[in-house]
Amino acid sequence: MKKRINDFKKQLNKRKLDALLITSLQNIAYLTGFSDFYGPEREAFLFLTRGNQFILTDGRYSESVRKLVQNFELLEISYDNPIEKIFKDLVRKLKIKKVGVEEKDLTFAEHKRISKHFNLIGLDLSDKRSIKDAKEIELIGRACKLGDKTFSYILDKIKQGITEKQIAFDIEFFIKKNGGEVSFPPLIAFGENAAIPHHKSGETKIDQKNGQFVLLDFGTKVDGYCSDMTRTVFFGKASQKQKKIYNTVYEAQQRAIAFIARELERKGFTEAASADKVARESIIKKGYATIPHSLGHGIGLEVHEHPRLSPKSKDKLKSGMVFSIEPGIYIPGFGGVRIEDLFVIEENKIRQLTNSSKALIEI
Repeated sequence: MKKRINDFKKQLNKRKLDALLITSLQNIAYLTGFSDFYGPEREAFLFLTRGNQFILTDGRYSESVRKLVQNFELLEISYDNPIEKIFKDLVRKLKIKKVGVEEKDLTFAEHKRISKHFNLIGLDLSDKRSIKDAKEIELIGRACKLGDKTFSYILDKIKQGITEKQIAFDIEFFIKKNGGEVSFPPLIAFGENAAIPHHKSGETKIDQKNGQFVLLDFGTKVDGYCSDMTRTVFFGKASQKQKKIYNTVYEAQQRAIAFIARELERKGFTEAASADKVARESIIKKGYATIPHSLGHGIGLEVHEHPRLSPKSKDKLKSGMVFSIEPGIYIPGFGGVRIEDLFVIEENKIRQLTNSSKALIEI
């Protein structure tokens, strides 16, 4: 944890700040190892200066924090010691003036409230968790294994008349029954709904008339770390048009993987935008529209993290990063295919973490 804290503190000298105020639950968990705070409410802050680090929370968590959180001094918020008084004391004792904050996490109301005490400077800290250590990679790998197990289970549940919502429920139930959590609500799309990249699972039923797209996008969470995977299968016999779409998406993903592997071997990193371009051009050359989303994204404590694999990305893919590669083809009124897997780069080599079959499956 000390190394992580020190990496964050580098922003103090880089931006000439007196302190950092950390508010997002993911960064609080990353820096403390404590992940019991409740998401919808603002229940904790971290306050980092060059010589100190404080955790601010109330009596509901103070005992747990004392037992489980090291390297942080607890400042307990209470009726007699409200957050405003704590901030005033920090200003007085430590001569704090200029504070960096997570600009993507604070609400406008919170900004107004906190700026009464400090001169706030917005920071984008999205890249601070992009390089995973061995333990983080292990946890993401465990989440991926549970995802693979879930995929094998759910194939037997895809039957005539079942709805998207029922499949989504079965996925969530299975994941929780096996000791995990869902990293996001399962996205299940049947038939022409598969043409909507972020379709919300609904009451559409499986229908075997001419073969039907079944897009399954779901993720698990193990000890706070996420997985994410998409598979597209067919209920009934796939048509030649469907098979061509599927094979085109599969080939685009394979081309991107091979490109990343070559670039890593050649120079030790890969330009994320270049990897996106390889997959995108592979699909366009077959006569399909461009992918309407980025090729992939980092993953860890959140489903979407740094780096971003997109046409305008400035990120470089390098050792320690975990990310998705998820090309797709979507044809309105007909359906669509997306294939998504997670990968890690270790010692300049790319390794796949999700291992469910990518063969064209007809149920």
